[in-house]
Amino acid sequence: MAAEPTLTAAPTVPVSPRPAAPASVFPFKSTLSLEPLIAYWHARESASNAGIALLAKAIGQQVAEAGWCRGLLTDYSVLECNCDLVETLMLAVFPPASFATDISGVVAPFQRRSFYSTHLFEEVMLNKDRTVKQPLNIDMAAMERQMGLMAYHLILHRLYGAEMPSLGTIVFTVPDYKIGLYRHYGVDFNSDFVTVKVVGELPVLTPEQIEFLIHNRHRPEYWHELLPPEHFELEGFNLLQLVDVTDQEILSELKYDLLERDVLQTPARFEQIQEKLRVLFAQPALQLGIAAYDEKKRAFVDFGRKINHSFLTKQVQHQSADGSFRQIYERLLREREPLVLKDVATADIPEDLRQQIITLGIKSAILALLPYGNDTVGLLELGTPDVNGLDEFDMDKVAQFVPLFAVAVKRNAEDLQSRVQAVIQEKFTAIHPTMEWRFADAARNLLTQLDAGNRTAEMEAIVFDDVYPLHGSCDIRGSSTVRNEAIQGDLIEHLTLANKVLKKASECQQLPILDELKFYVTKNLKRLREGLLTGDEANIYDSLKREVEPLFEYLATHTPELRPVITSYWSNIDPKLGILYKRRQDFEISVTTLNDAVSDYLDEEEEKAQQMFPHYFQRYKTDGVEFNIYVGSTLVQDKPFDLVFLKNLRLWQLLTMVEITRRTHALKSALPVPLDTTQLILIHGQPLSIRFRQDERQFDVDGAYNIRYEIIKKRIDKATVLGTGERLTQPGTLALVYAQTREAVEYFEYIDYLQDRGLLEPGVEELELEELQGVKGLLALRVRVRLAD
Repeated sequence: MAAEPTLTAAPTVPVSPRPAAPASVFPFKSTLSLEPLIAYWHARESASNAGIALLAKAIGQQVAEAGWCRGLLTDYSVLECNCDLVETLMLAVFPPASFATDISGVVAPFQRRSFYSTHLFEEVMLNKDRTVKQPLNIDMAAMERQMGLMAYHLILHRLYGAEMPSLGTIVFTVPDYKIGLYRHYGVDFNSDFVTVKVVGELPVLTPEQIEFLIHNRHRPEYWHELLPPEHFELEGFNLLQLVDVTDQEILSELKYDLLERDVLQTPARFEQIQEKLRVLFAQPALQLGIAAYDEKKRAFVDFGRKINHSFLTKQVQHQSADGSFRQIYERLLREREPLVLKDVATADIPEDLRQQIITLGIKSAILALLPYGNDTVGLLELGTPDVNGLDEFDMDKVAQFVPLFAVAVKRNAEDLQSRVQAVIQEKFTAIHPTMEWRFADAARNLLTQLDAGNRTAEMEAIVFDDVYPLHGSCDIRGSSTVRNEAIQGDLIEHLTLANKVLKKASECQQLPILDELKFYVTKNLKRLREGLLTGDEANIYDSLKREVEPLFEYLATHTPELRPVITSYWSNIDPKLGILYKRRQDFEISVTTLNDAVSDYLDEEEEKAQQMFPHYFQRYKTDGVEFNIYVGSTLVQDKPFDLVFLKNLRLWQLLTMVEITRRTHALKSALPVPLDTTQLILIHGQPLSIRFRQDERQFDVDGAYNIRYEIIKKRIDKATVLGTGERLTQPGTLALVYAQTREAVEYFEYIDYLQDRGLLEPGVEELELEELQGVKGLLALRVRVRLAD
């Protein structure tokens, strides 16, 4: 079986390195001729259809009498002088019924001058000298290459019988001078009336060479080599038939444009999108507006970097027009159909909105929501300065590109949110959800300044005015003392175990170092039993690590009888920490258990409290748990605040602290170290301001007057009752500290209510407190919690 030919071996005529014909020059000799058309009519003289045959014979008689129409035509004026015969001949190409609607014209083979065309072709494609306009999307060189390729395809098909693949439809972008825009046209080149003539010998091509050329149709040097242009002449004319494909092309371009990132953010790209919509609607003054919809703010906002021309969302800036805007939005949302305003002046819209739109020069408009799944992500606006410039007949076009804009706006919102989150993560710590909107606004404002070229822009101050504070704490009573006792106990046991090893070693070996170490250990044991001093823990463990334990390792290796007592020593040492860690471990487990129980309960109840009214909540764990709440109208968006919400939160706080007291008391018997807790609430009746401190990345109260609140909050856990020296906070009780008598009135009502429910024991202690550093005149209420039902 013969081997299949390969492309490298296919050409029997080698491809030489000679320069190819310039790609920008049509390589063939081509001449205008009516002979192919005359031949067409001559063949119809014997048609079975009597009418066509009669017409063909009549045309044949006219041709016989007009010798000018035979042969090659080089003088176009001859055609103009004999236009009646030309029109008659062209009946084969231009059906009279379609002459007013088709965009068709004829030119010499692959040339640029038309000698006959429909009126629309002349309007769309011809210059004043009847030459074909240069398309905006194809340069001269590319056009010449394309025509040369089409001519070669015709040669290979006509003379070599090759089945040629379609070259596809060529799209011309042509200026429309009447409206100052452009249109897209699909162009079909019909070469039925082109005759290919051979000059000299027809070049011989093998099947392999033909296949080789078909697969290399964009390599003109191969074609020039195997089919030299001088061997061929083209006579006759081409028919160019155009179809307006502007809508399809614009929608296709919009699809790819709107898939790009930042396409709606960059002013130049936004203008390009607007220009394409102007072409689509054939409206040179059409305005495009886009507004993004913020779900959290429940409002339309300026899009991205504020380059849009939204004429509806501008109304949000005017308090009086806000209601009108919402009417339009609710109407769009209710009807789920775009709103067509053929004449803004007479449209059924609020008067203030009408005047605003007319002021912008908009006389007709289309407003369409941008849906993404079940959500609304934005609003698209189209406006023109002409009454009836946009109407219901444009809705089919709008419906096709609305989903594209919705995807672009959704992706832009996600990208913007990612940028905002990046700024928040860089500039702030984790943000409480209630306040996140304010930080996001500040981040967007910063990005806007940076995008505008302000490289020195800084984050604006984050301040919330007129917020009411609530503070509570659950402290572990005597935690510092218990911790020190645990450390002291572990150190004594650790040194006792070490001393036991040293005594046993002295019985086996007489080493002076053993006596010195026994002296060191005994001295520290004696001192520890008297109390723990600052630095004792670190110094003792350091000495054990550097001097004592290395000796134990040596003794265990060289003195077998000491191994049991040394093994007993190491069995009491925590392998990870390298120290004896028993009492402290029990203490830490107890503290952690209490803190986790309090924190988990607080978090659980806090979720419920957020449903009352959104507020800022922060919680800290130390030896105990403390929390702060700030609530007020400035913390939230589009949600009215009333003092009833503050009262609800205060009662919630009181109930929560009572339950924490009961829960921690119930846990006491199950703890390795039985620890008591004390509960405290700070009452502050006046609103204050809080400011985010970017250096510390946390909120603090703002202003000199409000600083007193912070001072009190940090010192009241050590407060004592005036005249007795007794600590205010006591296990099983709840203490409420305040500065003004009127602040306690509200809480007397809450206490009475909780006593009636059986959560508090009867009676209320009204106490004065000893002066704290920098704070005096504080008062307190103390109530006993009923610890068991």
